[in-house]
Amino acid sequence: MQRTDFHFDLPQELIAQRPTATRSASRMLVLDGSGSQRDLQFRDFPSLLNPTDLLVFNDTRVIPARVFGVKESGGRVEILLERALTVNTALVHLKASKGLKLDAAVKLPGGHTASMLRRQGDLFHLQFSCEVASFFEAHGEIPLPPYIGRKAESADRERYQTVYARAPGAIAAPTAGLHFDAHTFSELEKRLVRHAFVTLHVGAGTFQPVRVDDVDRHEMHEEYLEVPEATCDAINATRAAGGRVIAVGTTVVRSLETAANGPAVTGAAGTSRRGVAPYIGATRIFIKPGHKFRAVDAMVTNFHLPESTLLMLCSAFVGREALLAAYAHAVQARYRFFSYGDVMFLTPSSSALERA
Repeated sequence: MQRTDFHFDLPQELIAQRPTATRSASRMLVLDGSGSQRDLQFRDFPSLLNPTDLLVFNDTRVIPARVFGVKESGGRVEILLERALTVNTALVHLKASKGLKLDAAVKLPGGHTASMLRRQGDLFHLQFSCEVASFFEAHGEIPLPPYIGRKAESADRERYQTVYARAPGAIAAPTAGLHFDAHTFSELEKRLVRHAFVTLHVGAGTFQPVRVDDVDRHEMHEEYLEVPEATCDAINATRAAGGRVIAVGTTVVRSLETAANGPAVTGAAGTSRRGVAPYIGATRIFIKPGHKFRAVDAMVTNFHLPESTLLMLCSAFVGREALLAAYAHAVQARYRFFSYGDVMFLTPSSSALERA
């Protein structure tokens, strides 16, 4: 597979710069494994589910991870937190006019400083004069994606965050969840649709482009993941009852496919699918066409960037040609793209699912 196999043309004006007035006011394109498309509203989503279905959400919370400082020479420095390593050290992405030398200090807001300990690939290992987590909470701004061409505003602290966000650690939102609000959850409850949670702290690598032509040579970034036992129990019970496990976002797909090492669970119709087992640790899973999905039966997802790993993941689920045809329709129908944009509901092609 070549990176260009996942290209599509997107007019710049279709990249959503702001969220809709209310979370659940988005449009929704439904695409099933046969290639059939339907244009709906996201408020129709609960009507597509059954009482035996289980929704799985990523409850990570976006932290205000971007700060600006000044080098001793007077040059401006932008620091984007990737993750804290200890109480006062962290891995960060760093932009400066002439880079940052070993042991060089950066003056930060609030009278704090950070010094460079070493490089780690594309990242920088910094020592802070204060507690990392509390410093960024007090002085950082929400790190909007690079394709949103404006500065973060106070409203983004709420809207670039799911209503169920709980565990601080992400520097990008699990954006499929941004569409869910109190009204949506009320409608789901009326239909007896249950839900469970995983925690995957989304890193800045989610925005890194695929730079190699041969897709198989791409190396995924590492992200921290927790799939708790209670979620595994809910998934395996759903399997046994013949229900569907519906991932809200590609981060949940990656989480559950990482954890799909449990024993086979035979459903009410006699079909057998892989169960999931609790998981705590890092994941670098790269899902691309040819992957057999072991834990996910349907997914909710936003529209993704051309030639991105997330577009490849969705192509693995519904088929590349069907997905690109749906994207072409979405462009023609003026759907809104990316983080603050509209949403898709995908059900897989039969060849995408692994049978135990």
